[in-house]
Amino acid sequence: MADLISIVKEKARKRKKRIIFPEGDEERVLRATEIIQKEKIAYSILLGNEKEILSKSKDLGLNINFDNIEIYDPNKLTAQKAKYIKEFYKIRKSKGVTEQEAEELMENLDYYGVMSVQMGDADGMVSGSRHRSTADTVKPALQIIKTKEKFHKVSGVFFMVLENRLLLFADCAVTIDPNSFDLAGIGEDTAETAKRFGMDPRIAFLSFSTKGSTVHPMTQKMSEATAILKDKRPDLVIDGELQVDAALIPWVAEKKCPNSPLQGNANVLIFPDIQAANIAYKLVQRLAGAQAIGPILQGLKKPVNDLSRGCSVEDIVNVSAFTACEVVEPQYKI
Repeated sequence: MADLISIVKEKARKRKKRIIFPEGDEERVLRATEIIQKEKIAYSILLGNEKEILSKSKDLGLNINFDNIEIYDPNKLTAQKAKYIKEFYKIRKSKGVTEQEAEELMENLDYYGVMSVQMGDADGMVSGSRHRSTADTVKPALQIIKTKEKFHKVSGVFFMVLENRLLLFADCAVTIDPNSFDLAGIGEDTAETAKRFGMDPRIAFLSFSTKGSTVHPMTQKMSEATAILKDKRPDLVIDGELQVDAALIPWVAEKKCPNSPLQGNANVLIFPDIQAANIAYKLVQRLAGAQAIGPILQGLKKPVNDLSRGCSVEDIVNVSAFTACEVVEPQYKI
């Protein structure tokens, strides 16, 4: 399964996309930029004070060819900044944003980075190594790029790469307490993400109950989400509500839910809320040694992806490769 990352990187090389990093002077981002350039995964755009970025790179002893790296310094790119302020005001004035507020928000490099993606000056954005929460990355994207459809929810999926298995966990990052309709949408988006990266999605809606073994509003929510998505997407292989062992272990599924279409071979796991999903992915990452790639944000018109504050340089490189591969036509597959 580790080959997935190699495959994604190879496809990213062919896509030749421009990825912007609002935290352009952050050490891990600069170290990742060196690798991204060396491996030709994408064209990096570093956002921030040009002098500080160049000085930091030199102090770290990095071998970055800045002739092939763009640095967007808002203090120098006055025409670009003015264009972004004008467009942001146009987008948000109906929500009560004034021209002065638009100008102030463009001092926030995440807003500036998202505007770069919106205006076509970058193809995707990767941010979050300094943020307190995913919301710092998601909020500008929701205000500027917006979702694929009205009322569509953004969600965060992790690719969990184990030695002999690849699983997708959602929503680990955005919607704190989704209802059954939210969960059905998260399930559909995650299925489409799985397809885009060459997987045949088998979706399990998880709970502490299997097929009504416990009747409770929490379990009924997952059962309802399953029914909603089955009705909307009869082409997908879906089941729920299921305990996680019934979703993943064939002999357990045979005992607990012998008629399940998943037969204990789910590869897309939809959790009842962000608590369960976030705890689960970190347990699998830290105790089972899985490589966790993400969160990859789903539901936006253009790719903007978040990083954990505890991310490694490798994490940034991997998320950048996935982001480059997201800048594709809907039917494109890895």
